[in-house]
Amino acid sequence: MDTVSDCIYDYPKYYDLVFGADCAAELDFIEACAEHFASGTVKRMFEPACGTGRLLYQLARRGYAVGGIDLNPKAVEFCNARLERRGFDDRAQVADMSDFKQRRKWDVAFNTINSFRHLSSEAAAHAHFESMGRAIRKGGLYLLGIHLSPTSIPPSETESWSARRGHLSINTHLWTLDRDRRRRVERFGIRFDVRSPTKQFRIVDELVLRSYTAPQMKRLLARSGCWEIAETYDFAYDIETPIEVDGSCEDVVYVLRRV
Repeated sequence: MDTVSDCIYDYPKYYDLVFGADCAAELDFIEACAEHFASGTVKRMFEPACGTGRLLYQLARRGYAVGGIDLNPKAVEFCNARLERRGFDDRAQVADMSDFKQRRKWDVAFNTINSFRHLSSEAAAHAHFESMGRAIRKGGLYLLGIHLSPTSIPPSETESWSARRGHLSINTHLWTLDRDRRRRVERFGIRFDVRSPTKQFRIVDELVLRSYTAPQMKRLLARSGCWEIAETYDFAYDIETPIEVDGSCEDVVYVLRRV
């Protein structure tokens, strides 16, 4: 199999299949959180680091006004082209999630697959929560999904999954390359094994993410001054089964309410 070393985000068609093949549970969870924890009527949904807009498109189909931002122009182009093809006027923009402005405030925001950890410093993370605080109305929500670094159990080291759409299939593998707890930097290898009737090849990339323990995340949120933790869940996305975040937790969704 031919191998290319490249940025996975520059392949929006493949990225969208890998992460968007089954998003029904996420969509239902977003709507359930809006109903349970947001004040007022929820009509407007926003996604920082929206990528290909897999969730934005489905929420637009459910009747919401949607918008998003992402640093990758190819992903934003893919997102907007899909919205346009289906007749939606909503659009994503190319912007940095640690420093952006919106013309109107949103009711609910979400960032469900760990993109927050691409922010490489405490200053950038704090700036992100400040920017989100300006973008979300009071009583609105920010649903933040993140892989925490556990302190009472060994961390997960590998993850693999598959996705198929028509004749296109992709096997994905993610593995740990290095963890530097002092510098709070984790490096991961990720590969897409792409197969179709006409070609087979592998894309290999490296992800560099900032790490957070549960106490570190709690301190960061407290420092922001404009968010309260309304509830916490795991990636099962079961609105009836909240969790208590402790040293054994890895996959956590923080339901943050704008105060």
